[in-house]
Amino acid sequence: MSVTSKGSAASTILPVLGILLLSIGGAGVGLLFLPPVQAATLGILIVCAALWATSYVPEYWPAIGLFALITMTQIAPGEVVLSGFTSSTFWLLFSGMVFGAAIQFTGLNHKLAGVLIQLLGKRYRSVIARTTLFGLLLAFLIPSGIGRVVLLIPIAVAVAVADQLGYVENSKGRYGILLAAAFGTFLPTFSILPANAPNMLLSGMNEALYGASISYWDYLVLHFPVLGLAKAGVIILVILWLFPAPDPDHSVAQERTERPDAKLNAKEKQLLFVLVACFIGWFTDSLHHVAPGWVGLLACAVLLWPNGGFTHKQCLNQDLNYGPLFFAAGVIGLGATIAYTGLGESMVHALTQVAPFSEGAQLMNLALVTGISLFVGIIANVASIPAIVSPLAADLAQITGLSNSAIIMSEVMGFSTVLLPYQAPPLVTAIALGKLPLGLVSKVCLITFAITLVILLPLNFMWWHILGMY
Repeated sequence: MSVTSKGSAASTILPVLGILLLSIGGAGVGLLFLPPVQAATLGILIVCAALWATSYVPEYWPAIGLFALITMTQIAPGEVVLSGFTSSTFWLLFSGMVFGAAIQFTGLNHKLAGVLIQLLGKRYRSVIARTTLFGLLLAFLIPSGIGRVVLLIPIAVAVAVADQLGYVENSKGRYGILLAAAFGTFLPTFSILPANAPNMLLSGMNEALYGASISYWDYLVLHFPVLGLAKAGVIILVILWLFPAPDPDHSVAQERTERPDAKLNAKEKQLLFVLVACFIGWFTDSLHHVAPGWVGLLACAVLLWPNGGFTHKQCLNQDLNYGPLFFAAGVIGLGATIAYTGLGESMVHALTQVAPFSEGAQLMNLALVTGISLFVGIIANVASIPAIVSPLAADLAQITGLSNSAIIMSEVMGFSTVLLPYQAPPLVTAIALGKLPLGLVSKVCLITFAITLVILLPLNFMWWHILGMY
C-alpha cells in the first residue's frame, strides 16, 4: 500500500471511529430515558445519519451495516429491517433507474432535452430558475415526488440538457442543473395538497381521526406563498451561489437540434408509449389500487426484454448502480425499525413533556410544535411525521391553546424542511438517476434547512397570523 493510500485510509477511519463513539455515547445517554431497545435504535440512527451526511464512506455501507447489526442483535425482525427491499418505493426507484438507462440508450433524452432547452433561456441563472420552477409546476400535474424526479432527471442528466448546453461531466453548471431539477420537483411541492405522499397521509389521517377534510384551495393559500414560491426562490439562490457557472453554449444545442436524426424514430416512440402508459398507471392508482412500484416494475419487464432494443443487453450488469438502491432500502428499513421499536413516539412524548409551552404565547407554542415535527422528520423520515404527530394533535391543541387545524397544518412546515437526503426518498431517487454526489446534495439540504429556519418559517408564521390561523 502506498503512503498516499495509507493516509487516505487513516483520514477515513478516524472520522468514522469518531462517529461510532458518538453513536455509542448517544445510545448510553438514551438508556437514561428510553428502554434498551429504543436506546440501541437511537445509537444506530445517529451513526447511519452521520455517515450518510458526511459521505466518509459510500452510501451503501451504512445500509449494509444496519442490516447486519439489527438482524444479528434482533433489535427488530428481519422482515422489518429488510422491508425496504419489498416496498413499492424501492422498486419505484429501480424503475426510475431502468427508465433512465432506456431513455439514454435509445437517445430519447436528446430529443426531449431539445424541447426543454427552448424553455430554459440563454443565461445560466435563467436555466436554473426555470428548471426549478418547471419542477414545481409539474407538481400540479404529477401527484408523486418520485414520479416527477423519474420524469425530469433523465432529461437533465447524462448527455441530455446539461451536455446540450455545453456543461461537461462534473462541472458546476451540470451539477447546478441537476440539483435544480431534483429540488424543484420536491421541496416546494409540499405546498400543493396532492403532490406528495406525506401531504395525502396528513389529509387522510386528519379526516380519519378528527372527521375534518382539508380543502385543496385552503391548503394552497396557507402554504404555497412561502413554502412553495419563496422556498423555490431560496433553492434557486442557493444553487446559483454554490454552483456558479458561465452562460450555456447554445451552439452545442443548435448543432444537435439541426441534425437529421432530430425527429423521434420508431424505437423512441415505442419507449415514449411505454413511459406514458406507466405514468398513466401511476396517476390512476386511486382507481386500480396497484402501487406505483409494481406498475413501474411491469414497465421494467417490457424495457428489459432481451431483444426489445430499449436497453443494453447487459443493462443490469453495466448500466445500473446498485449503491443507491441499498441506500434507499437502508433508509426505509431504518424508518421501519424506528417505528417497530417505538422510538419515534417515545421521543415525541418526551418532547411534549419538556417543551416550554406557555399559555397565551401562541407564536412560541406554534414554533415549538413545528420543532417537534422537524425533530420527528430527522429521527425517521418526512413521511413519518403525519403518522406520529397527527394522533397527538388533539392533546397538543389542548396543551398549547392552538386550534387542532393549526397543529395539523404545522406538520407541513416539518415535512417540507429536509435536513439531509436520507429523510426523503425522492432525493434518494434523484441521487441515483443523476449520479449526484451525496455530499453535494447534503450541502444544498443543509443550507436550505438553515435558511428555512431563520427566514422562511418566521415568514410563514407571519403569513399564518395574517390569515388568522393563531
